Amino acid sequence: MQRPLLIAANLLLAGILVWLLWHWDPIADQPHPLQTLALGETPTGGDFRLESAAGPLDLANLRGQVVLIHFGYTWCPDICPTNLAFIASAIRTLSLEEQERVEVLFVSVDPERDDAARLAQYTSYFHPRFRGLTGSPEQIAEVARLYGAAYRRGEETGSSLGYLVDHTSFTYVVDPQGRLARTLDHATPPERIAATIRSLLVGG
Repeated sequence: MQRPLLIAANLLLAGILVWLLWHWDPIADQPHPLQTLALGETPTGGDFRLESAAGPLDLANLRGQVVLIHFGYTWCPDICPTNLAFIASAIRTLSLEEQERVEVLFVSVDPERDDAARLAQYTSYFHPRFRGLTGSPEQIAEVARLYGAAYRRGEETGSSLGYLVDHTSFTYVVDPQGRLARTLDHATPPERIAATIRSLLVGG
């Protein structure tokens, strides 16, 4: 009984990803679309320490791996689901050996609503290897400064969303030596994400 259910779940996820890739125009569909902000300042990258559901995570402890960092929040109606789905699709094209050398970190810019447990549940929808990170507002602001990520609390929506957080939509790629190596645009195609990861794995 479990095997047919697992196959059905995988087919459903594949269908959702195909639809996201080819048919969804999230901005047009939203009555209160997020504003995609430009870089707050020139990103330099750098080590940081934030909280995950499994405890503190230090970027410095991920040397030897390619790390993708995306800033967003779990209530995001469009930008974050699109980018995380595309990253998940890219990761699934990698070999198991390659996947073991890749980390994806989702840093919440909405610590008021996103605790570690909620982030873990949210990121697991996309891929079991994704990790959600949070911290104090001051910690989040410092990490965002390092990577040039900008965000600001937006309007009240009058819906269950409560309020939106406008934010940058880039994904930052850190090489195995811990250096910021690439900045990927919003909705970068999965095949280009996978190629970027592979190039850094080979170089690292």
